[in-house]
Amino acid sequence: MMVVREQTPSDALTIVSIQIFVPASQTPMLQIEGITETTPETPKQLQETTPTLPPAPTKIHPDAEDAAALLMMARTASYVPKTDPGVSSFSLGLTDSSQEGASTQETERAKSPESANLIEQLDDLVQKIASSAAKGKNKSPQIQRGVGGESSAKFQTPGGLYQITDDMKQKCYIWGTRLKEDADGNTNEYEEMCTLIGQGEYILMRMHLVSLQAKSDIESQIVSAICLILNQKNEKRFQEQIYCLPPDIVSMALSDHPKGEFVSPKTKKEFRVEAYPSFIPFIDRKKINFASICKFSFAKFIFAPVCHSGHWWLWLINTTKRRCHILDPLHKKAPSDERKAINKFTGYVFSRLITYAGGEPLQKGKNEKKIKASYVKISGQKTSYDCAIYVMKWMELIEPKNIKKGKYEWDIWPQEEVDHYRVEYASRILFSEMNKQRDRAIRESSAIRLSKPSSVLLSPFCQINSADIETA
Repeated sequence: MMVVREQTPSDALTIVSIQIFVPASQTPMLQIEGITETTPETPKQLQETTPTLPPAPTKIHPDAEDAAALLMMARTASYVPKTDPGVSSFSLGLTDSSQEGASTQETERAKSPESANLIEQLDDLVQKIASSAAKGKNKSPQIQRGVGGESSAKFQTPGGLYQITDDMKQKCYIWGTRLKEDADGNTNEYEEMCTLIGQGEYILMRMHLVSLQAKSDIESQIVSAICLILNQKNEKRFQEQIYCLPPDIVSMALSDHPKGEFVSPKTKKEFRVEAYPSFIPFIDRKKINFASICKFSFAKFIFAPVCHSGHWWLWLINTTKRRCHILDPLHKKAPSDERKAINKFTGYVFSRLITYAGGEPLQKGKNEKKIKASYVKISGQKTSYDCAIYVMKWMELIEPKNIKKGKYEWDIWPQEEVDHYRVEYASRILFSEMNKQRDRAIRESSAIRLSKPSSVLLSPFCQINSADIETA
């Protein structure tokens, strides 16, 4: 017990008793008894004693909030309420904001040397407690931050390090495909969500990821992103046997040659690779390494997705035998003469791309504009909007050597499995190690809370809507 004596201007003695103790638990605390007693008489001389504290525990680990509260209590220990005969001893002390400065000056008291010394001792005590907590052997591990911000390699899910759980995939899908609208009706569809780093920077906006929503036609940029990711996979299939050609240049060429005309009705020119400089970093000799050129020019097979009038199909090009096949999720043969013309034109585009990269054309001379591709009979989509899903999965799974007599034996996917691939592709793109914004995708996805986990996790092919989720 310590007794502090202060002399007020009215010669009234104010006694503030402060009791300090450390309980048996590891959290030190202070108790301040604000017992205030005033008397007009001069009190007897009080004996000042040096406070003694029990031995501190060998391990002290107070929370940051406890240490802050302790310091606050120490710094307010010498506060002496204003003594006014016209005011009761208990007052909330509420003042008008305009009078706050004057009120503060009126209530301020000069600290005695004993009080100042006490505050200094208590400040030292708090600092020692905080210091001992930081040096404790059982302290919580600190988050290590490397140069340049967070490291996605340190992201750990309940399944283990570097593993993305099904729960996280669902959260990622929700975060990536959900549009938000402000009070003025503006949405965040143009928000940059992903930057894939390969031979260049390939940027995806939220509007592209929104196309992965159920029953939606998938944007060309999603297919291109999957091509880039597959080409970087450390598998023999994609390092030595197959190259997936992103569809950007072919799509732009078809927009200039909408019916497969070799002379564009828009530009009045024939197709040239150089006319699309922003889409050729992956085949430009000045922007890619020699291995990529070889992989594109001399791969045994090139998988080339094509989209026209909202429908996707896949070209399989055997660069050794100069043979081409078409896998169409909806058609077993060209559905119209216009499609035949488009197929001839796209065959010419592919031959020009291979030549631009340093390889041999699929056909020489005038025959380069007469390249034929045979349709392969294969089970495909059951809806009008899943063609891109089939094309992307075929690039990943189709074995060209198993194409026999124009057929490919393939198990029919149930529709719920096809729907689930939309979830898979969203997380595969956003959580890809090629994505420069991967750390953000992990943080934002982790903030999504599934309010109905049982209904979400029971089925591996479930779909979630906005009613099933909460955001932190």
